[in-house]
Amino acid sequence: MNTLSPLRPALLLAIVIASGCASVDISESVKQTNERASAFTGGELQLGTTDEQRSDMQAAATELLKQPLGEAEAVRVALLNSPRMQLLVARYWANAAAIADEGRIPNPVFAFERIEVGDELEITRALSIGLIDILTYPQRYDRAQQALAAAQLGLTSTVIGEVTAVRQAWVQAVGARERLGYAEQVYQSGEASAELAQRMKAAGNFSELARARQQVFYSDAATSLANARHEALRARESLVQVLGLTEKQYGALKLPDRLPKIPDAPVNAEAIGTMAVEERLDVQMAKAEFEAAAEAQGFTLLTSFTDIEVGAIRETAFGDEGRESAWGYEFELTLPLFNWGGMAREAMNARTLAAANNLELTLRTVSSELREQYSTYRSAYDIALHYRTNVIPLRQKIMDESVLRYNGMIIGVFELLADYRSHVAAVVSAINANQAFWMAEAGLKSARAGVSMGAASSLSDQPNASGGDDEGH
Repeated sequence: MNTLSPLRPALLLAIVIASGCASVDISESVKQTNERASAFTGGELQLGTTDEQRSDMQAAATELLKQPLGEAEAVRVALLNSPRMQLLVARYWANAAAIADEGRIPNPVFAFERIEVGDELEITRALSIGLIDILTYPQRYDRAQQALAAAQLGLTSTVIGEVTAVRQAWVQAVGARERLGYAEQVYQSGEASAELAQRMKAAGNFSELARARQQVFYSDAATSLANARHEALRARESLVQVLGLTEKQYGALKLPDRLPKIPDAPVNAEAIGTMAVEERLDVQMAKAEFEAAAEAQGFTLLTSFTDIEVGAIRETAFGDEGRESAWGYEFELTLPLFNWGGMAREAMNARTLAAANNLELTLRTVSSELREQYSTYRSAYDIALHYRTNVIPLRQKIMDESVLRYNGMIIGVFELLADYRSHVAAVVSAINANQAFWMAEAGLKSARAGVSMGAASSLSDQPNASGGDDEGH
């Protein structure tokens, strides 16, 4: 073996380079998400990494459950208490750590060889490292940083989606609870009218047809009440699941009796478009995906052909003539005889092209999706406002007049009950419209941030504006 200058400087340089590799600070990542999504998290998102932290978070959530749970409080409980929210952040942490690890230079390999031939002893020590890994370290580091930035955007987007789901679950639970109260009133009305009709029929003052009609209504009211009870339970359990409540917390959960009133004025359409397209999360995520694919394409162009290992060798021989040592080096080159890396390069080209088209698709559709979501929001607001300002006041006026006519013995009790049922039906329709608005409002906030939740409701699902059927008057 030829005696050559040792490669210690190169190996030391590799160690110095490796010391500046990408890393992940989960506390900083959570902080960035709270800052970016402050309108959704209120700065409450955190990851409980110790038993003490988790205990404190659960205690804070339990304290919030001592009062009827509003929408904002429901979001706080989910952020503090939900295992699903903790799962999402922990998964991000694991994925981010794996991404950062890919941006690091692989460890050098140490080899030791000992050979005895007769009275001679040869000891060989080799320290090798991937030359391609060193040469491409800047590209690896940049790729890791881009991927970490994309993962951070993904975490923020996921948290916004989860918070929106909590808001909508709360709206559905409170709306179902409110409808249940009116379903019970209709049932009580139907029960009373059926009993009265039965007595009047027995006294000969009511026909069999009239009595049957009251009995049918009573039966329908009983069915509607059963459905309302199940829907209220289902919506409550859906809320319990997104809040991540324990059995003890479940027993403490109290909800408001009714949804809040719609605002006096809707969000202006011009205000929806004030956020620049480039600031939206979906656009930033698509752009980050494209930039990462483009960066990886140039990187793959080199690494798909071959791999080179370079190492320093020190050989020591012990024999009758004493001890002899020598320094040397070796290169290991992967020969591209069977696989020239063509498929790897084609796959990377395809991924880059797909990322470019995904970015273009996102840029072309974000405005349309936002306009659609705003239309859903505005239509829901107009319908809810129509019920509040027109339908309900008119139904109340009809009810008041019916009471006066009943007191004046102009109409009978069954006509009064019919008007009362129509009034209740109108109120239930107003509750449905109010719920549809708050669902759409939560969806619009999410869409403005660049997280699509789909259409919150459809106009075809809205209740009839008449507020009930007048059959039976």
